[in-house]
Amino acid sequence: MSKPVILTGLRANGEFHLGNYLGAILPMLQLQQRFAGEYRLNMFVPDLHSFTTPVEHAKLYLQIVQNLKMYVAAGLDLANDDTYIYRQSFVAAHSELAVILNNFTYYGELSRMTQFKEKGEQTKETSVTAGLFDYPVLMAADILLYGAEWVPVGEDQRQHIELARDIALRLNHRFGDDLLVVPAEWSQQLAFVGSGGGIRIRSLRNPDQKMSKSIDDPAGTILLSDSPEAAAKKIMGATTDSVGAIHYDMEKQPGIGNLLQILALLIGEPVAEVAGKWSGKTGYGDLKTAVASEVKVLLSGLHKRLDAVNEVELMRKLEASEYLMRDVAGQRLYKIQQAVGLRP
Repeated sequence: MSKPVILTGLRANGEFHLGNYLGAILPMLQLQQRFAGEYRLNMFVPDLHSFTTPVEHAKLYLQIVQNLKMYVAAGLDLANDDTYIYRQSFVAAHSELAVILNNFTYYGELSRMTQFKEKGEQTKETSVTAGLFDYPVLMAADILLYGAEWVPVGEDQRQHIELARDIALRLNHRFGDDLLVVPAEWSQQLAFVGSGGGIRIRSLRNPDQKMSKSIDDPAGTILLSDSPEAAAKKIMGATTDSVGAIHYDMEKQPGIGNLLQILALLIGEPVAEVAGKWSGKTGYGDLKTAVASEVKVLLSGLHKRLDAVNEVELMRKLEASEYLMRDVAGQRLYKIQQAVGLRP
């Protein structure tokens, strides 16, 4: 287990949507292909984080398995020896380390987290949970347990990566520089994955907001379980503008910009190149038709491959990874417990 670690994960408390696929699943698969044999890739399911937003508890376990099958349908190579997939709650060290790290994290740090403020504003003040407030500390435990230097995330998680760095540096300063691997700073993370700041797919109905499974936006969100025809219909009904000409401008024409971004990602070409081909054209309907066609192709292929996923093979890989990760995380946790005086 001496290879450097890339850690990435995607919550599974609901069905995956097109934004998840283009912004998280596809980049994960590209990381697996790009760094095969060179890095260890930890692709974990942060199921404990599921409770920070409303969740259907009775469906959570089966939803996690279904979403893992979607990874395989999308192209995840289960035979890759350097890839480990595991559920956060099946490795108890995550929770145990979070309790320790809470005592080296300050209230002011957590109260400044933008994600906490934004999600807190979406609910009544009395309904904001301690889990939502404490979410970044558990995320720090997720990262620090495995010595992960590289954690590809979107801009919305930038503060959490910075907090994980601060916590690691704080403990290293107090207990020894070799206690924890400090994740790379944000600019290095972006350079490592070749990202300009992450992909943010917008709602088709309200392009000022991101596509989300956690809000009531059925017409603006394409679920990966949607039929190709239903998804195409949502694309054709996407909100655009009255400018009358196509330009890639996410401020002035967010709806058009979102469609161009989706098209570029689906056909595997740079956004600038795709935007250049469409620039100045007046056929909004033509652009929607082109995007709808590519979305239909994507979903048709995904659904066929999903039906063919070998669930027995998937669970074998999952359980083997969890067995190994319990050992890896347990060793790191014990080292930290020794440092803080909990073990001899």
